[in-house]
Amino acid sequence: MRGANQSSVSEFLLLGLSRQPQQQQLLFMLFLSMYLATVLGNLLILLAISMDSRLHIPMYFFLSNLSFVDICFSSTTVPKMLANHMLGSQTIPFSACLTQMYFLFEFTDMDNFLLAVMAYDRFVAVCHPLHYSAKMTHQLCALLVTGSWVIANLNALLHTLLMARLSFCADNTIPHFFCDVTPLLKLSCSDTHINQMMILTEGALIMITPFICILVSYILITCTVLRVPSTKGRWKAFSTCGSHLAVVSLFYVTIIGVYFNPSSSHLSEKDTTATVMYTVVTPMLNPFIYSLRNRDLKGSLQKMIGKKICSY
Repeated sequence: MRGANQSSVSEFLLLGLSRQPQQQQLLFMLFLSMYLATVLGNLLILLAISMDSRLHIPMYFFLSNLSFVDICFSSTTVPKMLANHMLGSQTIPFSACLTQMYFLFEFTDMDNFLLAVMAYDRFVAVCHPLHYSAKMTHQLCALLVTGSWVIANLNALLHTLLMARLSFCADNTIPHFFCDVTPLLKLSCSDTHINQMMILTEGALIMITPFICILVSYILITCTVLRVPSTKGRWKAFSTCGSHLAVVSLFYVTIIGVYFNPSSSHLSEKDTTATVMYTVVTPMLNPFIYSLRNRDLKGSLQKMIGKKICSY
């Protein structure tokens, strides 16, 4: 006899972003364009960093990891949505739904950790430039990234296992374009108290701790930059910080709005808009905000593309 914890639902229905045919066509083209821009832009960054030895420094090491994570992040949700539209299907198997949720947690955590690590890297470079090479060693960089992957995997596994123990007895319709934790909890006919408590405690700790590290890093950077006598130097530093903080704010505001509000206050339309921002828009902006404004990386990209054109 199967245990009561086993789900009686074998698949879910993903309603997507719209039920209007014309809007569906428009959204399909929009998401396809954004996904292609995300993959192409971040792949170019990975290629440029790997092929240019001048970019083999901690700053670009973290950036290459962020680009890889952003490709995986978008690939977790968007291709399935595009495939469902092309096939005229809205179903996703229960196991695939949990798998999608697992990777969503993992890559969200990795984006979170890498943003914090990059902020720390900039803090050391700006506030302790003479000790940068001694502090940001290859061993420390590898340890920071490896530790981030380990914690992200453990956190994703925890929430996925907690979700797998729940029962889904009747309604299997998800008003979303992917299997997110909030709509799944709403569909469960089991007691979801433990799941919600873990999101609000352990999940909040995972998200808020790096956010505090980012804030502290940039406060210290700001204090250091204000002491720079050159107006041009101060403006350049503030401009770089402003771009980073803009994406950080977008990332954290949308996640906090979706996952750390009481479930009774959730409106599916607002949740969907917020999740589109951090799962699709933010990874697409990464190449432009973090990378293409960088003179060294831009020069490396131009050189790489120029060589490809000349080879033909």
